[in-house]
Amino acid sequence: MPTTAPSPKLSTAFEQGGTPLADATASDSALRRFLFGLPGVDAVGLEARAASLGTRSIKTTAKAYAIDLAISMIDLTTLEGADTPGKVRALAAKAVNPDPTDRTTPRTAAVCVYPDMASTAAGALAGSGVKVASVATAFPAGRAALDVKLADVRDAVAAGADEIDMVIDRGAFLSGRFLKVYEEILAVKAECGPARLKVIFETGELSTYDNIRRASWIGMLAGADFIKTSTGKVATNATPANTLLMLEAVRDFRAATGVQIGVKPAGGIRTTKDAVKFLVLVNETAGEDWLDPHWFRFGASSLLNDLLMQRQKLSTGRYSGPDYVTVD
Repeated sequence: MPTTAPSPKLSTAFEQGGTPLADATASDSALRRFLFGLPGVDAVGLEARAASLGTRSIKTTAKAYAIDLAISMIDLTTLEGADTPGKVRALAAKAVNPDPTDRTTPRTAAVCVYPDMASTAAGALAGSGVKVASVATAFPAGRAALDVKLADVRDAVAAGADEIDMVIDRGAFLSGRFLKVYEEILAVKAECGPARLKVIFETGELSTYDNIRRASWIGMLAGADFIKTSTGKVATNATPANTLLMLEAVRDFRAATGVQIGVKPAGGIRTTKDAVKFLVLVNETAGEDWLDPHWFRFGASSLLNDLLMQRQKLSTGRYSGPDYVTVD
């Protein structure tokens, strides 16, 4: 169970600011009042708590459970200009059967690709239960007209994407055009149809924790199924502190609305030790309800190999080394 309760200020902060939750998106000024009525982030306290939770150790049986859980939460990702159908099919095969020497190894949650590779991934993953995730909306910069972004989403969904990972317009956000960001997410959500929507903030470009909290609430209010830290294409991606902040946001949002939203840290999570730290953050902040691939994901490409090596060590007592896992 989480050790931190929802903010006591949450239930009253919006009314005190003159903007009840239901009316927060009625106008640009209402949304601004709402966002600036959110409790300010204590940066020192946030980072100290994230660091403290990162020191938690777990026993062998719990570690085995955590490794399998982390594998099942991975969005196995290839987002390179040199991607080919063969590379995507190979990645899909690895997602379905991560360790050919041990068929008890869980499958990953999804394979994440560019929209033009979504049909290839869908064909390779058909019937496996592994989802096809596709980045869209002019990923990673998001610098395109709205009709172009929506066409990008339509193409990905038509090609078989089960999930869409969109990027927000950081320029609009940083210049204070919050309603534009909200309305764009709303429009993308409408184009997703049955596909789940992950909204990427690119936290490394938002500068402050207060901005990350505001972006989280914009995304949740607009109907995001997940909020996601980053594209993996900038210097600062997922960190324990920014992920902790987003976990607090989804926890508080569910307390206020009854709606549960997922969280996806992406970029820079490479080792089993890193993954376990993030799982501790989830358990101690949002709670056990989020310890499920439906509600928490890792955006990663290299993480899986380290998880597999650590899993092999737990089962055999020997550390096999990187030559015993496939190269992505």
